[in-house]
Amino acid sequence: MRQHSGIGVLDKAMSVLHAVAEQPCGLTELCIKTGLPRATAHRLAVGMEVHRLLSRDAAGMWRPGPALSELAASANDTLVDAAGAVLPRLREITGESVQLYRREGSVRVCVASMEPPTGLRDTVLVGARLPMTAGSGAKVLLAWADTASQRMVLPTASFGERTLAEVRKRGWAQSAGERESGVASVSAPVRDSNGNVVAAVSVSGPIDRMGRRPGARWAADLLAAADALHKRL
Repeated sequence: MRQHSGIGVLDKAMSVLHAVAEQPCGLTELCIKTGLPRATAHRLAVGMEVHRLLSRDAAGMWRPGPALSELAASANDTLVDAAGAVLPRLREITGESVQLYRREGSVRVCVASMEPPTGLRDTVLVGARLPMTAGSGAKVLLAWADTASQRMVLPTASFGERTLAEVRKRGWAQSAGERESGVASVSAPVRDSNGNVVAAVSVSGPIDRMGRRPGARWAADLLAAADALHKRL
């Protein structure tokens, strides 16, 4: 669930930012997604555009602006720092694309991604917001999420409570053709120093290479990478 600070204008501005991050929006779509009056949504969006937090594409749709990546570059994120040390080795071992995801409400966000230098690959860009309803990364993040979040996502998910129980018991998840046709993946939970699951580390690639049960091949290496990330947090 999205948190509220109690500062009305800030919360409204953040609702606008989250809306365009999920999908580029015109004014009508922005009002529908945020529930804000047209005048308020327009005023906030234009103001954020002045500060380069939003920008408009050729079709006049608002989307995240360049100032966001500029600000993010100066942020100290221990999880992303850890990924920079661990993911290259995982990519080298598997020869496949590797990613790190965080959960934000009903979506998961790619916070780190690396691809193999050659061959067909599963490209997930940093900042990409993927649904929590399909894919091994979604299963891992939802398996250790709070009950309210599970109840919100499961009715439209391609998996159910039994699958999440199996993920918790086994310690990792796999999928084939769930999020995207022809793509398989395997994911493991990343825990912080208190033992809380804060991210999912994933290996993904074509089903033709990874097979329909990619966990049989890569789960052990993935769990080792998850443990290496945990030790750096």
